[in-house]
Amino acid sequence: MLAVSAVEQLQVMASKRQYKEAAAQLEAVNQLCSHFEAYRDIPKITELREKFKSIKQILKSHVFSDFSSLGSGKEMEENNLLQQLSDACLVVDALEPSVREDLVKNFCSRELTSYQQIFEGAELAKLDKTERRYAWIKRRLRTNEEIWKIFPPSWHVPYLLCIQFCKLTRTQLVEILNDLKEKPDVGTLLMALQRTLEFEEELAEKFGGGSQNRLTGNDSGELHEGESTSHAISDIRKKYEKKLAAHHGSGNEEHDQHRDLTLPGAGFNFHGIISSCFEPHLTVYVELEEKTLMDNLEKLVQEETWETEEGSQTNILSSSAQAGRRKTSHIDKALQIPLLQRSQVFSIIRRSLKRCSALTKNQTLFNLFKVFQRFLKAYATKLFMRLPKGGAGIVAAATGMDGQIKSGELAENVSKIIEPQFVDMIDMSEVQDEFSAVITKALITLVNGIETKFDAEMAAMTRVPWGTLESVGDQSEYVNSINMIFTTSIPVLGSLLSPIYFQFFLDKLASSLGPRFYLNIFKCKQISETGAQQMLLDTQAVKTILLDIPSLGKQTSGASSYSKFVNREMSKAEALLKVILSPVDSVADTYCALLPEGTAAEFQRILDLKGLKRTDQQSILDDYNKRGARTTQPSFNSVMPAVSSTSIAPVLSSPAAPGIILSGEEVLARAAAFGRGFSATGFKKFLALTEAAKDQKDGTLRKFFVG
Repeated sequence: MLAVSAVEQLQVMASKRQYKEAAAQLEAVNQLCSHFEAYRDIPKITELREKFKSIKQILKSHVFSDFSSLGSGKEMEENNLLQQLSDACLVVDALEPSVREDLVKNFCSRELTSYQQIFEGAELAKLDKTERRYAWIKRRLRTNEEIWKIFPPSWHVPYLLCIQFCKLTRTQLVEILNDLKEKPDVGTLLMALQRTLEFEEELAEKFGGGSQNRLTGNDSGELHEGESTSHAISDIRKKYEKKLAAHHGSGNEEHDQHRDLTLPGAGFNFHGIISSCFEPHLTVYVELEEKTLMDNLEKLVQEETWETEEGSQTNILSSSAQAGRRKTSHIDKALQIPLLQRSQVFSIIRRSLKRCSALTKNQTLFNLFKVFQRFLKAYATKLFMRLPKGGAGIVAAATGMDGQIKSGELAENVSKIIEPQFVDMIDMSEVQDEFSAVITKALITLVNGIETKFDAEMAAMTRVPWGTLESVGDQSEYVNSINMIFTTSIPVLGSLLSPIYFQFFLDKLASSLGPRFYLNIFKCKQISETGAQQMLLDTQAVKTILLDIPSLGKQTSGASSYSKFVNREMSKAEALLKVILSPVDSVADTYCALLPEGTAAEFQRILDLKGLKRTDQQSILDDYNKRGARTTQPSFNSVMPAVSSTSIAPVLSSPAAPGIILSGEEVLARAAAFGRGFSATGFKKFLALTEAAKDQKDGTLRKFFVG
């Protein structure tokens, strides 16, 4: 019988370890057994199948026994041993798949036995010996490369050996890290992690699925806990980048020849197979990064002179310019938020982000992101503290959007590289709120700076002898001074402020100076008819100056709405002067017509300005009250707050009475309180709100400013 003969021949081959012939015979017998599968209940067939099973077991035993000598040195002594083992692989392929799996697993375990023993010893079971582990396996792969060619390429023995090596190495490193009695040295920890990442990248490149661009640049920055640590990590990165560049530049065709894309277990990722065990122990690294960031921030702030260069209309401070230039104070230093300093701050963050993302993109990167949040909040606080309490002069600094924009970009960049489970937690809104608060106060300080100089001219206005002027002439000197204030300051501010902030500045300026000018008229002494005519001419000139501010700043995008706002505010002053010019017998009618929201106290003050004695005023006041004027308003003293720019006090908790015009401080304090906590979006919404409300006589904007 053919089947019986084939099995007997296979038995002879097995006993003689004739693996090559046995492999072919196995294929033949397997086919015969398949042919007789339908007759398996026949005793003779059953006996034959059992004998075949026994022979396969013998072959397996022989193969495993022969492979046990691989690596013992016998292969160098017995020239035919390698060929015999190569033939044995043919037998293994002809047997069940589990035989190959067991053989490879057995081989890998035996190969790693010495590794396990060596690196579990007291001398090498240390974190600073991590690199020697990878040197061991690479040396093993290199020296045994020719010998291991006995394995068919489809077995992927080196690949599977490396996987098992990585798992064993991870287990041993976890034990080392967990057994540390103190926090690990940062330099040693990072060195071990860096070498591990390099090794994982090499495996990924060798076996497919390589380069995830772990090393994102050679700009590693500086870590200040020992120069050796900084230089070592930097050298590691530079060396490995050159290595990768040379590797990628060797030609894709040659590269693909060395990469087997048919590996078992497709999708296996070497990245993180060992290095992820470092993650729980990187707290010390994050702490060092935070210390480095904060130290750099302190250094930037301390070294900054907060001065501008002579003739400069930029926001780059003297610390960033060439040394030795003569500095000037042609623009007062009430506020300085340096663009270059902001650039340096975010450059420091960028270097820190590169360092961390080259090491890990998991929990540690998220922890570092939270450090960035604290760092930027600290920076915003320092900027806030640098802002003056009151306006000591015109300010030469750009309240630009860098802090907000770059905070948003930072969050976006981190979201792109961090692991998916952390993406939803990457948020910079609180940091942006901090910068919004700084920006809002900076803008308020800009307005205060203008107000301080404007107030000096308002005082000069009250000293003009309005009651004794004999004729109307050109505009008064205080008007010329006001014009000088704006022509020297607005072009500078217009060049430094972004459009959205310049518009906000203009709105706040107009809402402040308009009411100030109106109230200042009441501070004057008696105003004659000629004096009122001169003051009316001056008022129209001041209005023209205010309307020209957008053009002076070369930012006219919001000029239309701004002009309406200025016209509305200054028209009140013009109306007031027209009331003063009206005859005594019609003054009540004129006041009610031109200033319908006026008060009895205000009307009485107008009569004082006209030079009427109190005894002569009573009949006119009685006539005014009969016309339905508001008699429940507070006294005029409550309408006339002190016009000072030395402080910004929160007033949101005590809203003003309806119809009362607030002082500039109150107006700006409300804007400041409203601004703190703004995000960039909220700031824009507020501007949109002001735009929509400017033409409303009693709209949202007015309610915001007057309670």
